[in-house]
Amino acid sequence: MTRLHADPVEVRRRDDVPEQFLWRGRLYVVREVLARWTEAGGWWRGDAVRALTAGDGAAPAPDAPLETAPIPASPKWAQRAWGEPAPDVGASVGPAQVDDNERDWWRVEADSGRASASSGGTGVYDLCFDWTRGAWSLARVLD
Repeated sequence: MTRLHADPVEVRRRDDVPEQFLWRGRLYVVREVLARWTEAGGWWRGDAVRALTAGDGAAPAPDAPLETAPIPASPKWAQRAWGEPAPDVGASVGPAQVDDNERDWWRVEADSGRASASSGGTGVYDLCFDWTRGAWSLARVLD
């Protein structure tokens, strides 16, 4: 049996893999990662992409000045040893960002540390990290 949820959880990771999660006040320890996948979402349906590809019908006049903005200084952590910014950091400038609703999914076998299945026990859980919100959720419990 599968139960669907959309509950927020706190996840502790080790080497970028879920190691523990806190769900409904109970700590679960991940025993094994059974699967991992990424969903890209429908980025191609987003407003920013439609604006770039379809246009709004109002083209700027050919002699209108080009609007420019300075490239912001790269953060200290992105500078090379001699102070030069890395080529890909801080290079994109513009008002539009494409949010692709990317989500990382982890199917894990986890144990709540309790002996009986009725109090939690070992089970299979689908954890989801939503890059748009920057948050984890427990999406599914498989029995």
